[in-house]
Amino acid sequence: MTTLSITDGRVLRPNGTIERADVLVDQESGEILEIAPGLAGDGDETLDAANSLVTPGFVNGHCHVAMTLLRGYADDKPLEAWLREDIWPVEGAFTTEDIRAGTELGLLEMIKSGTTAFADMYFEVPEIADAVEAAGLRALLGHATVTVAKDGEAALADTQESLDVARDLDGAADGRISTAFMPHSLTTVGSEYLEEFVPKAREAGVPIHYHANETREEVTPIVESEGVRPLAYAAERGMLEPEDFLAHGVHLDESEIGLLAEAGTSVIHCPASNMKLASGMAPVQRMLEAGVTVGLGTDGAASNNDLSMLDEARDAAMLGKLAAEDASAVPAETVVEMATRGSADALGFESGRLEAGAPADLAVIDLEKPHLTPHHDLVSHLAYAAAAADVRHTVCDGRVLMRDRDVLSLDEAAVRERALERASSLDARVAE
Repeated sequence: MTTLSITDGRVLRPNGTIERADVLVDQESGEILEIAPGLAGDGDETLDAANSLVTPGFVNGHCHVAMTLLRGYADDKPLEAWLREDIWPVEGAFTTEDIRAGTELGLLEMIKSGTTAFADMYFEVPEIADAVEAAGLRALLGHATVTVAKDGEAALADTQESLDVARDLDGAADGRISTAFMPHSLTTVGSEYLEEFVPKAREAGVPIHYHANETREEVTPIVESEGVRPLAYAAERGMLEPEDFLAHGVHLDESEIGLLAEAGTSVIHCPASNMKLASGMAPVQRMLEAGVTVGLGTDGAASNNDLSMLDEARDAAMLGKLAAEDASAVPAETVVEMATRGSADALGFESGRLEAGAPADLAVIDLEKPHLTPHHDLVSHLAYAAAAADVRHTVCDGRVLMRDRDVLSLDEAAVRERALERASSLDARVAE
């Protein structure tokens, strides 16, 4: 057994308290062995956390990581126009090399901002899985199936691919990769495909992840055609189970919040994307009060435009108060929980908490910054003041992925160079 000792830091515990302690990690099992003072000399390897806060690694509950290649490509449009006029056409020109380059850029960004796990919905998923394995992160991956504007054979093949990917890649990267069946949304996948494939996903034992109630335009067509709200429609097709999680949930009524709470289905809140696309304000406080598990996600970098969970936490806290018209809504400790344990629970990960026996997925935040001074309340600082650049070290599954801002599992300069080359090539292809 080789061990890692994270020394001399302040540690955020699962109950929200902070204590001065060392963290001892078994690097072979990837688990935390002990959290206590006086463990500094017990590790084969040491990571200095002096004047720093040791937190659970952040868990990005909903992302399209390869879309880093489209950062700044199309802005300042509503969702439907943005997708149909800009994003879907350029994605049609993506090559496998583009997706690998965009994925590695996103993984680099996440490591540098303390994210240790994420959920991703995209295509060319085996390529994404290979990049995740090499970078050392934890991920839940799935192929996004869309059946609209496709003939029956193509739609069927695309939906089958989503199920095949979920079956084939689950447990990859020594167990760090899990999977889900991922119909893109309730309005972009035909009912007949949901009715055929959701039972198959249940037989395969994989969860289901999809966009739901992101905009009013995703609600109205279902109400008009089916006579029920979208989540009632989803429930009728067996898509609300405890292992399932949906993205956005902006336009939910009380009946739908009740369905989520009763079913145990989780919601990933994406406040920055929701604000930028003017999709609306999700009723986060009402969901929390109803007992719904709410996690936090950045969405893709084309609609955010970064993958920082610390930025997302601040947005979630601010927007949550505005939506509830209550300054006490979505408080700091709740937002930090959403960015760690909430997303981890939604994705079925055991991470998001620092305690013996938990996965050694953690971030170390440098507190010696003007904007993090003084230290009245470090949980408040995480929610309202900390930034991605404050992350000193990132550890996933017991492996040090970044030490003192130096990423060890990826070549930062090479990743950025490849991303720039592929983005330039993409622009040229789209312009042809």
